[in-house]
Amino acid sequence: MSKIALVDDDRNILTSVSMTLEAEGFEVETYNDGQAALDAFNKKLPDMAVLDIKMPRMDGMDLLQRLRQKSQMPVIFLTSKDDEIDEVLGLRMGADDYVKKPFSQRLLVERIRALLRRQEAISSDAAGTASPEAKVMERGNLRMDPLRHAVSWKGRDVSLTVTEFLLLQALAQRPGFVKSRDQLMDVAYDDQVYVDDRTIDSHIKRLRKKMRTADSDFAAIETLYGIGYRYNEE
Repeated sequence: MSKIALVDDDRNILTSVSMTLEAEGFEVETYNDGQAALDAFNKKLPDMAVLDIKMPRMDGMDLLQRLRQKSQMPVIFLTSKDDEIDEVLGLRMGADDYVKKPFSQRLLVERIRALLRRQEAISSDAAGTASPEAKVMERGNLRMDPLRHAVSWKGRDVSLTVTEFLLLQALAQRPGFVKSRDQLMDVAYDDQVYVDDRTIDSHIKRLRKKMRTADSDFAAIETLYGIGYRYNEE
């Protein structure tokens, strides 16, 4: 049973969403501000967190920033209907997905399930029967180990979220070949989950930034404007 942390200062959302998630078989912990959630996370992390952005004491952005200092736990942001800046900022800071308020609880459940499936896909294979996608991949200076969710560039470790890992893996599998945004959406999201081009672009921007922490000259991911992205082996 996956444990989901739900963090929102709206008690109606906490009550209704937690009831829905529990009915779907999830274990749910609720918090009405970011500081309370962080205190609990410092003791034990859940499998995933759903965070509202605007909260008292500590907002969702600050909480995510603290989380990303020590964990790549999957995170979904809840954003206000018209606040596109928050969506982009959240993705660049390391959120895996976002859902706009007011939202369909069914949509949120599908987003949660999709993200947990992606997390499982790159976790260790308990049965020991790794698929070809689970084998260690080396492309020039890049090394990716899906079973350990480990990435290194020129021998330096780079910490990626689930989404960032899957996007880099998809690009690096075939160096020199272009992946359109639609193809990358298919890699990172299930068919029933709609995201727009800006979401993929934000993940790629965040991915590049992280790779440049290991190597300021990192330029292996090339943008082809109006087409997509490709990985150039270095």
